[in-house]
Amino acid sequence: MAGAFKFLSPKARPQPIDIQAAAFWGVTAVTSALWIVQPFDWLKKTFLEKPAPEEK
Repeated sequence: MAGAFKFLSPKARPQPIDIQAAAFWGVTAVTSALWIVQPFDWLKKTFLEKPAPEEK
């Protein structure tokens, strides 16, 4: 990954703080989207509850 930005001039290369800021804003965006939508019932039903066994 270190060589991924070799084609850019040293001033134009992303610095570690830029990567950290992008990760922070990504987490913030996902958290905000979950807060707005609030799909907790769907998450609970999808991941936590076991499906009922089918009867034949």
